[in-house]
Amino acid sequence: MASTTATAPPGPAAAGAPAPPVPDDPATLKVVPARHHARWVAAAAVAVLVAQFTHGLATNPVWEWHVFRDYVLSETIVRAVWVTLQLTAYATVLGFLLGTVLAFMRLSRSPVLQTVAWTYIWIFRSIPMIVQLVFWFNLSALYDRLGFGIPFGPVFWSVDSNSIIGTIGAAVIGLTLHQAAYAAEIVRGGVLAVDEGQLEAAAALGIPRLRQIRRIVLPQAMRAILPTAGNEIIGLLKGTSVVYVMSIGELFYQVQVIYGRNGRVIPLLLVATAWYVVLTSLLSVAQYYVERRYARGAGRTPPPTPLRRARRFVRTLRSAAAQRHRPVVPIKPLGDIR
Repeated sequence: MASTTATAPPGPAAAGAPAPPVPDDPATLKVVPARHHARWVAAAAVAVLVAQFTHGLATNPVWEWHVFRDYVLSETIVRAVWVTLQLTAYATVLGFLLGTVLAFMRLSRSPVLQTVAWTYIWIFRSIPMIVQLVFWFNLSALYDRLGFGIPFGPVFWSVDSNSIIGTIGAAVIGLTLHQAAYAAEIVRGGVLAVDEGQLEAAAALGIPRLRQIRRIVLPQAMRAILPTAGNEIIGLLKGTSVVYVMSIGELFYQVQVIYGRNGRVIPLLLVATAWYVVLTSLLSVAQYYVERRYARGAGRTPPPTPLRRARRFVRTLRSAAAQRHRPVVPIKPLGDIR
């Protein structure tokens, strides 16, 4: 009788034997972090350049840091900074007020208002600021007296133009008129960014036109206006240095006067640079918080401010330090608990 040998059919491995690895199983894959060699090389090159520049600032005798320390907080420089801030503030407020009027003139349905506003913006954006300042500085050569009366008729009251428009007044007028042309386009762009349905809904509710602009259009338009307006104000702060042609004692003019006397050009220019950096940084911080305020309706959870982030970081460090110094209480076994 022939004997047959039974062959076990292929099936799962015996109990207790390890299962063969699956080739596509994520648990068996070896994770290798991505290597960014070019990024590390670029970072090293930038770090070397920054270190070299910093070393040059600290060791190059041409910078004359002792002269910088003597003049950066001197009374003359501080007064000049105050004049710069005054010119910037006057030109910003008056320029944006006039620019807002011009913007709504361009948005009006009157062809006369549109044409006048467009012509003003075209002319004052075409003429360089230094040319406008010199023109207003010599206004008395064109109009020796300014008066009030009936158009094309008799003049009831007049005064010498030099007595009411001095050097500072001419600078403020020139900066304001120049700034108003750019502010008008900034405000007009922000108003056009507001959805037309907002005005239609407000008109359907019977809200007056002026209140629509003041309570509905402008708060929403400020989100688009503020970034560009902030850049324009910072540019105006630095642009006030152009008034040195009128011999006004602002920051750059005073720096020129001082280094014209003592010949310390580099450290005095560094003084002006440091003050412009400080003032620009303060304006940037103010712009950040104003933008954050007007963005409340757009973002329900705005990101934390840098101050809040710093406070959160300090709290994290304190809690970590307290956790590290807290004594460890040993855990008793369940059998020892009575």
